[in-house]
Amino acid sequence: MSEKRTEISEFGEFGLIDHLNEKVQIKNSSTLKGIGDDAAVIDAGDHVKVVTTDLLLEGVHFDLAYAPLPHVGFKAVAVNISDIAAMNAIPKQITVSIALSNRFSVEAVDAIYSGINAACEHYGVDLVGGDTTASRGGLIISITAIGEAKKEQVTYRSGAKVNDILCVTGDLGGALVGLQVLEREKQVFLANPDMKPDLEKYAIVSGRQLKPDARMDIIHEFRELGVVPTSMMDISDGLASEIFHISKASGVGATIYEDKLPIDKQTYDTAVELGIDPITCVLNGGEDYELLFTIDQKDFPKLEKHPDVHFIGHITKAEEGKFLVTKSGTAVQVKAQGWQHF
Repeated sequence: MSEKRTEISEFGEFGLIDHLNEKVQIKNSSTLKGIGDDAAVIDAGDHVKVVTTDLLLEGVHFDLAYAPLPHVGFKAVAVNISDIAAMNAIPKQITVSIALSNRFSVEAVDAIYSGINAACEHYGVDLVGGDTTASRGGLIISITAIGEAKKEQVTYRSGAKVNDILCVTGDLGGALVGLQVLEREKQVFLANPDMKPDLEKYAIVSGRQLKPDARMDIIHEFRELGVVPTSMMDISDGLASEIFHISKASGVGATIYEDKLPIDKQTYDTAVELGIDPITCVLNGGEDYELLFTIDQKDFPKLEKHPDVHFIGHITKAEEGKFLVTKSGTAVQVKAQGWQHF
């Protein structure tokens, strides 16, 4: 009799991570945090190092039919820097590992690295190493980012407390809507190569998908304002999904309010044009790379007038669950339906 086969899709990305983590044993006291947050945390004496790795695969995370190579390089760095930001740390170095098929020329590699180098300049990080190898498929980029922070500044997913205020930066849903526009224009081009993509009126949403920007500006402002969030993570898999992660890690519930959710006018209008519910885009659209965080109520006055921080709800007891209060006042249970990797 053959052994039982379990499909990875039955676990999902985070179920698979939990499954693998069960077999991992931490042996070094310098490992303060291993698997289970946006980055690992390593003791470095009077401060800590935070380390994260993300892998981007052609055909899964980006499509070169509409993603320029420099943008791919920039995005590969930005998504890692976003994880460093989510730990309330400052990025310092990255390594880059890249796998290339023989359809890529030296000029193409230069274009990718022009984006990587632009991101290094933008975030103030050093490219200190990596690896290059051949690929039998398409382009694969793996980046490891290293950051640092004082021990008392590091923010985990697990610190949210009942009555903390739930906040997000920027606006949400744009990356998902941008992806839908890019995919639509790709299909139009494939059907008629003489048709030119109509992207000018969608510049904001397509930009959110093609070249996201990690919110390091907010982390530097936290330092200036003396704010240390009680919990935080970046929004890569959708707001609802990230609320579930913070709730699980912190052992709490959450209530958010529809009329407090930030959405850009172009995102809203384009979602309506595409026949997609804008609030669904906000809740379940991934790759916005904004920050979701909680603050103690005493810190509210420090951020109250910040133009790019939105107070969307509050933390509740775990048994109260996770709810969205609609504009009509109805409380509906939040479901995490963001990006599924498997």
